[in-house]
Amino acid sequence: MSYERVWTVRFSDTDPFGIAHYPRIVDALHETSDMFMEDIGYPFWEISQDQGFGLPLVEMNFEFASPVEAGDEVTIALTPDVGDRSVRFEYTATCEGTVAFEGYEQRVCAEHGGGGAIDVPDGIRDAMAAYAVE
Repeated sequence: MSYERVWTVRFSDTDPFGIAHYPRIVDALHETSDMFMEDIGYPFWEISQDQGFGLPLVEMNFEFASPVEAGDEVTIALTPDVGDRSVRFEYTATCEGTVAFEGYEQRVCAEHGGGGAIDVPDGIRDAMAAYAVE
């Protein structure tokens, strides 16, 4: 089961032709992962400020199948794939039942201060399990 949220494309998200700008789509995806982490009890700001590590983005890629426009309600599904020291957030975005775009963000679990990659903590791994790739 994926985590889902609905993004309503605003006029401010679009170009003069009413089609959503790529950077605004990326913002919507980052907001989705931010909401997901908060909902599972591990907000990005909390792990970063209080626990001495984070999940910085190291790679991302998206493929677009159809444009989204101002006023569209886009369902963004996030499915985590948890590795030993990283998490991949896979996304599928649909509008009126049609896939608009798909892609992923690869995030590494890393210590603050340049300490390098660390194992994904069991608490985060367990919290993501209900939404994870099977």
